[in-house]
Amino acid sequence: MALRLPPFQPLPPPPDDELLLEVPIASLQPTQLCVGLAEVRSRQADFRTETSRERRDYLGSKPVPLVRSADGALWMVDRHHRLRALLELMPEATAFGYVALQLESDDRGAVLAELQRRGWLYLYDGRGLGPLHPEALPQTLLGLQDDPYRSLVWKLKREGVVQPAPLIPFHEFRWGAWLRRRPLPPFSSARLEPALPSARALARSTAASHLAGWTGLR
Repeated sequence: MALRLPPFQPLPPPPDDELLLEVPIASLQPTQLCVGLAEVRSRQADFRTETSRERRDYLGSKPVPLVRSADGALWMVDRHHRLRALLELMPEATAFGYVALQLESDDRGAVLAELQRRGWLYLYDGRGLGPLHPEALPQTLLGLQDDPYRSLVWKLKREGVVQPAPLIPFHEFRWGAWLRRRPLPPFSSARLEPALPSARALARSTAASHLAGWTGLR
């Protein structure tokens, strides 16, 4: 499965001279169809060990880039995993964000069309099928599907096999799409171990050298 993602516009960084918005996580609309639940569970374990002050400081240091429509509706263009994790633990939780794009329309379809034009949507489902129509996106984080290949790539990143590429949208999903076309033992987000040896070898091979974040042979 080859991702047919459009060219993308980089997200603007948080402004230095503006206060961040504090918004209910439950009100944020996602811009992708799935997450890797292994990463979600790992982030939940981290949240459980933090005090409320530590959690607020952490969230403030990782503000969410937001797209705001004319009626005030908000779409999040990053941070889906950490906020999904926190929302499951604390349904009333808030997060901090900044407006990366203000739109004049209040029509959901028009907003999604503009996000798609900018390359700010990921429209493949948990099985790697797509691209689907933008209207297939759920309206809350709790509607996101699990993609075990996204979980697998998260684990490879934690191990340093794949390096971050923050300027490449949906970087981990691109790696997941590539691994999806390779033979791997059966695995799930809850049980990654059967696939990890083969996935590590594949990710280090020269066949993956065209992907951003490739670290080479070790």
